[in-house]
Amino acid sequence: MSSTHFGYETVDEQDKASRVRGVFDSVASRYDVMNDLMSMGMHRAWKAYTVAVANLKAGERVLDIAGGTGDLSRAFAKKVGETGMVVHTDINEAMLRQGRNRLLDEGLVLPTGLCDAEKLPFKSGSFDLVSVAFGLRNMTHKDQALGEMCRVLKPGGRLLVLEFSKVAAPLQKPYDWYSFKVLPRLGKLIAGDADSYRYLAESIRMHPGQQELKAMMKTAGFGHVDVHNLSAGVVALHAGIKC
Repeated sequence: MSSTHFGYETVDEQDKASRVRGVFDSVASRYDVMNDLMSMGMHRAWKAYTVAVANLKAGERVLDIAGGTGDLSRAFAKKVGETGMVVHTDINEAMLRQGRNRLLDEGLVLPTGLCDAEKLPFKSGSFDLVSVAFGLRNMTHKDQALGEMCRVLKPGGRLLVLEFSKVAAPLQKPYDWYSFKVLPRLGKLIAGDADSYRYLAESIRMHPGQQELKAMMKTAGFGHVDVHNLSAGVVALHAGIKC
């Protein structure tokens, strides 16, 4: 039986998805509050930058993977207008429900569905843009997921991967201290769950760095990949164009 990592823990591949689901089931109701606290609001700037790089036009079709509480789906929908379409998806039902309800509360009705990025239920060449924000690092077979994202894009379509990455060397020690000492305490205080935020810190360290992820995207079928380091590499936006 194949194994993979769940943070620093080694687990059976078939168990990882349920373990990750448990994390997000636990934090879904406080996810946005925790995002603001642990990033000091910077996640909003990272997402706004992603929307700017997407450079969407009216009428385009977008697939938002791991769309969670709907921040990017909402912003993309404003760009593509009534003639375009944004599909809001997540593999976690609790997160998807939070996002769908928020979008509906704002009068925004988008196609929404449970979706496994490693087996996308869409025809090849269906979308102009695919995005995944803070979701790739939780996927068991990242190469398979990237291949699926490439498949569902039209030729010349764009993939945007916004994810925690390898921080600049001078910040490594304070970033580690914050990640392993402060984040779990915030999680305990705000979300009643220290373990899930300890997993977050560990999963970031296990995720491929900027150049490794760039190479993975090129292997998956993206002929050109730009890497945008944000906040000294705490987060990186990888922008790929399908061959």
